[in-house]
Amino acid sequence: MTGASKGIGKAIAEQFLEEGANVVVNSRSSDRAKTAASELDPEGERAIGVAADVTDYDAVHDMVDRAVEEFGSVDIMVNNAGITDIQPAEEFGPEEWRRVIDVDLNGVFFGAQAAAKQMIEQGDGGAILNISSMIGDMGFKMRGPYCTAKGGVNNLTQVLAVEWADYDITVNALAPGFIYTDITDQTQDSGGYTDDDIYKRTPMERYGSLDEMAECATFLVSQNNFVTGEVLTADGGWTADAWRYWDDRGE
Repeated sequence: MTGASKGIGKAIAEQFLEEGANVVVNSRSSDRAKTAASELDPEGERAIGVAADVTDYDAVHDMVDRAVEEFGSVDIMVNNAGITDIQPAEEFGPEEWRRVIDVDLNGVFFGAQAAAKQMIEQGDGGAILNISSMIGDMGFKMRGPYCTAKGGVNNLTQVLAVEWADYDITVNALAPGFIYTDITDQTQDSGGYTDDDIYKRTPMERYGSLDEMAECATFLVSQNNFVTGEVLTADGGWTADAWRYWDDRGE
């Protein structure tokens, strides 16, 4: 599971452990990965921390190999690692743009491909879950590369689901709305919004929780739901409610 040392990724890892799965906790930092794994599994029997930069093709494949060495197989892959960069489109430099695309889109493909190759070799099917975003399907100012990458993740999810269905591998995406994590304050400062802005714009009038995202993820990797090629948007009604946006602007 990439990007699993904190936030949504760590919450999903915790849920999977509770459901009886063994978990590989990934981060770019070996220390963060190992610390998170020990927090999730103090006994050290069912979770390991593995460092890998998801933009490094070979490192991602090595991570999958490590999972097989430790636990014998790879049955589920969650591609969660992601970054953002908030600034006006005219100000993005080429390296800033490429970095977001590289992590948020290329990294998802590398992780999905590495896992699928192993699942195909195993011959028992599997489940791949890509973490997208509700703004992968809409324009959101000052988030050009992030929206672009997440839109790509949504389409990539469909392509891979169709290609790997013959191997009984499901590929789905989870598209969260605004979820309160440890970096929410940071993105609020750079994005220019407040908690109250989120409450007013969201029909459920709150942030989503990490536990809720973990529950969604657990459903999407189930082998008994006949769901593949889908993007599940979990945003408290944000994308469904166009009127609320205009109503708030008029206040």
